[in-house]
Amino acid sequence: MSNTYDEGDLIRCSGSFETSASVAVDPTAVYVKIMDPSGGISTCTYGVEAGVVKAETGKYYVDVSATAYGVWHYYWYSTGTAQGAGEETFNVRMSAF
Repeated sequence: MSNTYDEGDLIRCSGSFETSASVAVDPTAVYVKIMDPSGGISTCTYGVEAGVVKAETGKYYVDVSATAYGVWHYYWYSTGTAQGAGEETFNVRMSAF
């Protein structure tokens, strides 16, 4: 897995949205779900939770604290204008300490 981090790192998870013509666009509503290695899921909404940030048109991010080792999943999705979705993963190594 190419996205490997250490336990305790702060990982920036990005999501982007564009039209079928590959033009960046802001959807009507933007959400991100984060699943930790134990299966616990958090859902965050842009404009509601301060941690979901719009970097520029069509580009969003959330910083995730790697509090547990294993595989983490994050899933960006939108509704309304520019509806779309995409999922990524990252791995967190267990500390020897």
